[in-house]
Amino acid sequence: MSQPLEDGPFYHGTRVEVQEGETLSAGFRSNYRPDVVMNHIYFTALRDGAGLAAEIAVELAGGEGTPHVYLVEPTGPFENDPNVTDKKFPGNPTRSYRSSSPLKVVAEVHDWTRLTPEALQMWRERLKVLLGDKGGEIIN
Repeated sequence: MSQPLEDGPFYHGTRVEVQEGETLSAGFRSNYRPDVVMNHIYFTALRDGAGLAAEIAVELAGGEGTPHVYLVEPTGPFENDPNVTDKKFPGNPTRSYRSSSPLKVVAEVHDWTRLTPEALQMWRERLKVLLGDKGGEIIN
């Protein structure tokens, strides 16, 4: 048996409103490649990293919805997110993970750092480039 990657706590950022005790699961379209149905649910050990994911999810939905960050517990095995680990950053400095098993929502987290208007505009511009790059691959 392998050692766990990390003990948490873990966070998931989304524009979806869920309640404590509900689960979040794979099987939904990617925010970055809507033609791809994701085989994994993604999460991080960085609260503000989940906040960034939540803000990006709202941006990619045309500004509809509210960003939410949830404290979550993996219900099964998980691995480093290969879309950022070693592909974009050596090791796993973003402390990003994925699982094919659901995540159980423990609580909503409210003390995460929101993006400044300037940072949000920078992400809007980066997302336009990312979404326009048809060669950008998602390791699913």
